[in-house]
Amino acid sequence: MQPVEVDITRVKANDANPRSIKGERFEKLCQSLKEFPEMMRLRPIVVDADGTALGGNMRLRAAQRLGWAKVWVVYADQLTEEQKKRFIIADNVGFGEWDWDVLANEWDSADLEAWGLE
Repeated sequence: MQPVEVDITRVKANDANPRSIKGERFEKLCQSLKEFPEMMRLRPIVVDADGTALGGNMRLRAAQRLGWAKVWVVYADQLTEEQKKRFIIADNVGFGEWDWDVLANEWDSADLEAWGLE
């Protein structure tokens, strides 16, 4: 599945999305996308055949806030309804852990904070 660029009005937020980012964290997401818009192509919004976001709802909201006319999407139009529901949850579960020593030695702490890592 290759990402394609589409008019942002063709992508619909998922009303059943169980996860959100609010306040300062949402503002950081907006700032991150503003400073590094290539991220949207590298990590596109996953949509079903109807254009409803299955993954990337908050990035969609941020792109809308930023006034973007287009966004990158990947169509997951082969998924069953059950697979769509599972994807929505699985896409938002964080299984990994940060290696704080590597972060401290390889990255600037101000950059990490600006990019959303607390």
